[in-house]
Amino acid sequence: MRLTPSLLSACFAATALVATGASVPAHALALQATEATEATQAPTPASGSALQPFLATYEAWYGGKPAGNATMEVVRDDAAARWRIDLGIRGNRGLAGIAGLNLEQSTVFDEANGIYRPLSQSTVRKAAFFFNRKVTGTYDWHANTARWTGDLDRDRRAPLPIRYGDMSGLLINLAVIRDAQPGRSLQYRFVDGGRARDYAYQVAARTETVTVAELSYEALRVERTNGGNDETIFWIADGVPTPVRILQREDGEDAIDLRLVEYQTAQ
Repeated sequence: MRLTPSLLSACFAATALVATGASVPAHALALQATEATEATQAPTPASGSALQPFLATYEAWYGGKPAGNATMEVVRDDAAARWRIDLGIRGNRGLAGIAGLNLEQSTVFDEANGIYRPLSQSTVRKAAFFFNRKVTGTYDWHANTARWTGDLDRDRRAPLPIRYGDMSGLLINLAVIRDAQPGRSLQYRFVDGGRARDYAYQVAARTETVTVAELSYEALRVERTNGGNDETIFWIADGVPTPVRILQREDGEDAIDLRLVEYQTAQ
């Protein structure tokens, strides 16, 4: 089993990064990259509750062993009518610490009628020996293109056509929480890190008991169905604004596993 940015991408949209740089918080990069955009009318999702700010703390596991911790946070900027979602993973044990399981991601977005529209996205990945890698992306809804700069392959720096409804990897996390209903099939278009891909998920017909951090939840299992050898599974519990567990498996083996410890919400 190998730890790579591409493995992270199915759930966290980490990008393939290749150069060094000074450490800059991902949310700061995302805010710097955000440009003014025009609102566009889009259909309302079939289901889902209103988005709310939250802060969630996770245990991070790798290869079935404790590896560190993670946080996921959604914050609202009322003055700018924008939101931001941040994900931070810190590997500090064993192979995870050596391999550099230290990731910060952020997406600035707006929301209307339940549609999450990305405005900017950033990834900061700290590898071993202070070798930091950064990527910043901007979604230009005037020109209907997105562009990424920073430490990524040259072919991923070209302008990428986008259409309304496209989302970053972090926004797909929120959309899965919003849309999960028993037996439902979910379809999203992932546009992140200079790539566009169709993501398909299947929601289980009934809940199952999931135990994390000594707490039990009745949760719906949501599994990506078109990821090939890389599996992504969410467990979504009613009334919890964030997944209670996020598991990535590669070639049938557990890779990255985030297990909810606690969460706080704010209106």
